[in-house]
Amino acid sequence: MKKYLICSIVPLLVLLTASSMACLLGYLIALGLDDQSMLRKLIIRLTQIFLLLSIFPAMAYLNFKKEDLGYTARSKFLKQLPQGFGLGLLTLLPVFIILYALGVNVIDQPQQWTIGFLAKKTGLSLLLALLIAVVEESVFRGMLLAGLKNKLPTIAAIVISSTYFAALHFLDSKTEIPAEEFNVFSGFILLGNAFVNVLNPQNLSAFLSLLVVGIFLAVLRTQVKESLGLCIGCHAGWVWQIKMNGSLFNTDFSSEYLYLVSSYNHVVGPLVTGWLGLAIVGYFVYKKARKAA
Repeated sequence: MKKYLICSIVPLLVLLTASSMACLLGYLIALGLDDQSMLRKLIIRLTQIFLLLSIFPAMAYLNFKKEDLGYTARSKFLKQLPQGFGLGLLTLLPVFIILYALGVNVIDQPQQWTIGFLAKKTGLSLLLALLIAVVEESVFRGMLLAGLKNKLPTIAAIVISSTYFAALHFLDSKTEIPAEEFNVFSGFILLGNAFVNVLNPQNLSAFLSLLVVGIFLAVLRTQVKESLGLCIGCHAGWVWQIKMNGSLFNTDFSSEYLYLVSSYNHVVGPLVTGWLGLAIVGYFVYKKARKAA
């Protein structure tokens, strides 16, 4: 029990260290640019950067190689990316089809549908999706999952790493710091409010959905050797679809099926939780049946 507790707390300490450094550096950057409104976004981005950089000392401490994190040879990795992207399309597209069929998603009629608009949205969304996927998968299905697996059973490592993955999406604060009150402690005020927001019961539906998302990716990572490229591609495929959906469709807040999505991004929610949960169970049922045959 003590081992489980320690392994669960260490990632939190790393997160606290990274976010605290982000608060200090974010304050200095915002102060230098004379734009206090940047502080919130600076803390978010800098925390992500510090978490990504923390992989290298952690690898040295645990004596890990890149293969231990799930990376493979470049040629194979580059093949995994489109394969994973295809998996992402295959697993999330049915959700969008159902949401459209039920009237939760409606086409953005006033939008000017031009080739230039679609090309720009597609390209920018894809670039951002890949960036998000590389950072988050390297941290959560790479270093964190590998580190936990080194000390704990695979199931425990999957659950703990997926819990951190889900929680980090709500580590944010909407608090406004008045210009006259802006000081070196402002970032820490935002950080404190951000940790409180993680425990906000209004986020429960989206949290559970993102938890299942994390478990799905962790199962993929643990079931296929050196498969971080697949995880990155799949994650990017999901993010790309979500961003394109936001650009091309609106949410009908009067729909009787609105409960299928959460307020987080109007995609993740009970429908995603049930669909990906069914996919995970289906995979293990299939695996067990094939093994018994």
